[in-house]
Amino acid sequence: MSTWIKLHEIAHARAGDKGNRLNISLIPYDPVHWPLLLEQVSAEKVKAWFAHRGATQVVRYELPNLKALNFVIDNVLEGGVNSSLNLDKHGKSNSFRLLDMSIQIGT
Repeated sequence: MSTWIKLHEIAHARAGDKGNRLNISLIPYDPVHWPLLLEQVSAEKVKAWFAHRGATQVVRYELPNLKALNFVIDNVLEGGVNSSLNLDKHGKSNSFRLLDMSIQIGT
């Protein structure tokens, strides 16, 4: 039987920014969950997850030695630190947005 869980139950995240580009690293608490992240957290899924923020492109980088993923998301920060009226101009809270995504575990 399969179950849906939020990413924050098995992983943590860290966000950074450069202009209107956001990057979010996604790291499982336990490396046993690395295959789930590889399988279910695609660039396409992340782009759809951030579509409401205007994301135009997402590139996923796999970091197998760290058992982590890094997503570079374009045009999601409403112009970036110097242009955005958003309260979180640096996009740090977007890591929590990603951690709210659900994935499926089990068979």
